[in-house]
Amino acid sequence: MTKVLFSEMSLTPKVERAVSLMGFDSATPIQSEAIPVIRTGVDVIARSQTGTGKTLAFAIPAIERVDTHEEKPTIQVLVLCPTRELAVQGEEEIRKLARFKEGIRPIAIYGGASIEQQCIGLRRANIVVGTPGRIMDHMRRKTIKLGNLKIIVLDEADEMLNMGFKEDIETILSETPAERQTIMFSATMPPAIMKITKEFQRDPVLIEIDKSQVTIENIEQRFIDVPHANKKEALLMLLKFYQPKRAIIFCGTKKMTDELSDFLNGHDVSAESIHSDIKQTQRTTTMRDFKAGKTTILIATDIAARGIDVSDVEYVINFDIPPNTEYYVHRIGRTGRAGKDGCSITICSSKREVNEIRQIAVAVKSQIKELPLPTPEDITAASVTKAISEIETLIQGEISPVYTEMLNILSEKGLTPQNIAEAALSLCYPDLAKPLSKMPVTQIKHETGELQKLEPRSNVKRDAPKPKPHPLDYAIILIDIGASSGIKANHIIGAVTDRTGISGKEIGKVDISVDQSLVEVPSQKVDEILQSMQGCKICGKMTHSCLLAGSPRKLSRNTNTGSAAKRANLSKSAGGNRNNKSK
Repeated sequence: MTKVLFSEMSLTPKVERAVSLMGFDSATPIQSEAIPVIRTGVDVIARSQTGTGKTLAFAIPAIERVDTHEEKPTIQVLVLCPTRELAVQGEEEIRKLARFKEGIRPIAIYGGASIEQQCIGLRRANIVVGTPGRIMDHMRRKTIKLGNLKIIVLDEADEMLNMGFKEDIETILSETPAERQTIMFSATMPPAIMKITKEFQRDPVLIEIDKSQVTIENIEQRFIDVPHANKKEALLMLLKFYQPKRAIIFCGTKKMTDELSDFLNGHDVSAESIHSDIKQTQRTTTMRDFKAGKTTILIATDIAARGIDVSDVEYVINFDIPPNTEYYVHRIGRTGRAGKDGCSITICSSKREVNEIRQIAVAVKSQIKELPLPTPEDITAASVTKAISEIETLIQGEISPVYTEMLNILSEKGLTPQNIAEAALSLCYPDLAKPLSKMPVTQIKHETGELQKLEPRSNVKRDAPKPKPHPLDYAIILIDIGASSGIKANHIIGAVTDRTGISGKEIGKVDISVDQSLVEVPSQKVDEILQSMQGCKICGKMTHSCLLAGSPRKLSRNTNTGSAAKRANLSKSAGGNRNNKSK
C-alpha cells in the first residue's frame, strides 16, 4: 500500500504540527483510510489489529470537530475503552495531539481512581476517555451528561464485550443523542458486535485493514515443547540465557501471573505482574516503571496488556499458548515495533499445543521454528560472553583516574595485574562463580529435524554495567494478616504503597506466614509508615501493624526473612502462640 504523508491529509495546521512533533511523518493504513471517512461525519466500523495506530485515526478528526467556543463546557466526544491502561494512554495521545489547540480538555475516567477528583475534572472536560463501568457510575451520579455529544468511539469493542461490558455499552449508547456519530474499532467481528452495529449505527462505512498488513516480519518466532510440570523452570532458563533488557510474558490467568512473579523473584529474576485484581495505584506504578525501563520483566494477562505501547520490548514469551491466531498476533506485536527486531517464544506442553502453534504459523504465514532448551553450561557461557562485552566497552571508554590510583596502590603492595583483575571480576560478576542448579527440565522431541543452534538473539554490545547500589537500611514491620486470608505479596505491597506514598521499589522482601506478614521497609521512614498503616484494610480486612521485636536495622535485599531466626522473633513478638510457618 502506498504511504500517505500526514502533510498530504489537509490536517489543521496546529494538529499537523503536533503530529510532526510526535515523530510521525506518514500515516498507517488504518489512519490513511479512516481519517478522511470519519471527517465526513458518517458512522464507521473499522476492523484493525492492536498496534496499528487506531488512536490517532479517531483522535485527529475528533479534536478537529470539538467546538472550543462554547459558553459552558460540555462533553462532545466520548471514547470507551476496555481497560484503565488504554483509557490513560488514549487521553495522553489526545492531549499530545491537542497541545497547540486551545480549549481541548480531555480527561481519563476509570475505576480505582478518586471519583471526586474525576467529578471536578468533568466540569471542564469536552473529551472523555473512559471504561464503561466508571462511565456508568458517573451517569448514575449525574456527573456525566451526554446531551451535547457529537462523537462516541468504541475502541477495541470486541474486548469490551469479552469483558462483560455489553449491557453497559448498550445503556451508554441509548443515553446519547440520536444524531451522534458512532465509530467502532474492533479486531474481530463476532455476532455481538454486529448486533450493536445494527441497533446503534446508521449505514456504517466498513473499513477493513488486511491482516497481512500487520507487521510481524521483524519478529523472530520460536517455540519450545516441555512437559507441563517443567514450564516454570523452562521459562527461568530462557530468561537467564537471553537476559532481556525488557520482556513481556503472557499468561492465560491472573492466578498464573502472580505465581510466575513469585517464582521468578524467588530465583533472582526481577519481575512484576499486572492484572485487573491488582490495586490501580500499583498497576499504574508497574506500568510506569516498565515503560521507563526500571522493570525488566512484565507478566500480564491479555486484557491487562492492552494499552502497553513500548517500542523496545526485546522478547515476548507466551507462557500459556494464546487461544487463537488473533491473540497470538496481538501478543507478539508488542515486540518488533518502530522498525526494530524482536523475538517471540511460545512454551508448549503437549502435542496438541504444538499442533496449534503450527496452525498459527500457517495462518500468519510465518515460520515458527522449534528451539532447544538452554543448558546450565549454555547459560554460563552466555553470561561470560555478555560480561566480556561489557568489559570491552568500558575499556574503550574513559577510565576514571580514581581506578588508576587504586591499581597503583595495589601494585605497590606486591599484587600482580592478574591478581587484581581476578579480584575485580569477582566483585563485578559474583553470580558467574555460583554453580547453576541442575533443573530437571526435559524437552519433548519431535520429528522436525535438527534444532537450530542456540545463541543469544543479538550480538549488539550492551551498555556498560551500572554499579550496584549500596544495600538499603531496612526495618521490618509485622502486619497481622496472612495466607489464611488469601493474601499475596502484591496485596501487601499495594496496600503499603497506596497508604504511605512510598514506591514499590523501596519495599524489600515480603514474607507471608499463615496469619501474619513481615515487610522490609526503609528504616528512616518506619515511624511514618507505621502511623499511616494504622486502620488499613487489606483485601477487606482491618489490619494492625507494628515494628517487629528485635528488628535489625540493616538488611540487604538478600536477607532471608523466612529464616528460622526471623520466625523466632516473629513468634516472640506475637506471643509465641501462632503458627508462623513460612508459606
